[in-house]
Amino acid sequence: MPTDNRLKVMLAIIVIAIIALFNIGPIAQQPGYHNFADQRRIVNIANFFNVLSNVPFVIIGIMGMRLVALRQAIGGLAELRTMYLTFFAGVLLTGFGSAYYHLHPGNQTLLWDRLPMTIAFMALFCAIIGEYISTQLAGKLFAPLLIFGVASVIYWYVTELAGHGDLRAYLLVQFLPVLLIPLILWLFESKLNNDRYIWGIIGAYAASKLMELFDAGLYGTFGLLSGHSLKHLTAAFGTLIFYWALQERGVSPKK
Repeated sequence: MPTDNRLKVMLAIIVIAIIALFNIGPIAQQPGYHNFADQRRIVNIANFFNVLSNVPFVIIGIMGMRLVALRQAIGGLAELRTMYLTFFAGVLLTGFGSAYYHLHPGNQTLLWDRLPMTIAFMALFCAIIGEYISTQLAGKLFAPLLIFGVASVIYWYVTELAGHGDLRAYLLVQFLPVLLIPLILWLFESKLNNDRYIWGIIGAYAASKLMELFDAGLYGTFGLLSGHSLKHLTAAFGTLIFYWALQERGVSPKK
């Protein structure tokens, strides 16, 4: 399939998703979202395991930023260094933002959980566009997508304060890349080898969302950790997979 047609397919999916989502009414944050299964206070830290399980994000974020800053990310493309660095900065800030949120769960603290996550989402999405489609296209999209990601969270927060919360833009930021990235992997060939790393990231993210969905069930089954704490650990493992990719991939011989 010619490149232009592949991009047209992706653009059509984006347009359809936007029309479909905004054809329904505003989606407010459900109050019960903050009622996590594991609310134990240990060593005077509220929601101890939901807070503690964010530590891997901080560690991996620092590791990744160091790897890229020292120009040791030989498994990536030099043109995408800013995107790699921004991704790991978002991961680092997600660790702090999510820990802060779980200390005091509520919409006001959830803002600081979601903001850095959108930075990580958009940076990774642009990096994959750069690796598979075009580094030039990724460069042009990088700033607009970062701004849109941050704006989607701010828009949700402002509408919540106004009493008519609307998550639709944020849902686009969180889930549309998850739909588009497998399509990119299917339609395009990476300039780097070992697609399995990116598939591993997708798998880890999907598993983390399932664990979030079964928060109480997993807590009741295992007792020690809830589904939400396991979600943090699994999502952090996905970021570690990308760290390994930036160490171990090489330029594809097809390129």
